[in-house]
Amino acid sequence: MHQEVAEPVAPPTGDSDETKLARLSAAIDQYGSAKSGLIQVLHLAQTIYGYLPPHVITLIAARMNLPLSEVAGVVTFYSFFSTVPRGKHMIRVCLGTACYIRGGKQLVDHLKETLGVPVGGVTEDLKFSCDVARCIGACGLAPAVMVDDVVHKQVTPAKLDAIRAAY
Repeated sequence: MHQEVAEPVAPPTGDSDETKLARLSAAIDQYGSAKSGLIQVLHLAQTIYGYLPPHVITLIAARMNLPLSEVAGVVTFYSFFSTVPRGKHMIRVCLGTACYIRGGKQLVDHLKETLGVPVGGVTEDLKFSCDVARCIGACGLAPAVMVDDVVHKQVTPAKLDAIRAAY
């Protein structure tokens, strides 16, 4: 079974729109209109903007000579792409079978309550985003939680609070 590994998404920088567009254009130029470079371009665009706003998706499609529906389809298919702003830190609770059985659902409920946001939401201060993963491939560490690109093992609600406090 193949599993994509999401790299951490950098929060949007204070760069001007012109600077962001220039960085995106350079990324597109690097990969050209090769369809095989689409995921890399989308990843770089998300790193630049912090998420993939509609105008960026449209620009990528036009510059890479791809149908907008195809680019939008890739964005919505892969869970590591986001079309809404994300927090500085992404907290993902694994809900694979082992993690679910060992308390993953309770961690999701605890996180929703303590952050005050639903799954897929972002805190008002843009510090944290809350999400779930089908499986992060760390079944022996269940229940596992990822914060950005760091996996935390055998997490309890109290341990989750301590992990969050470190950020």
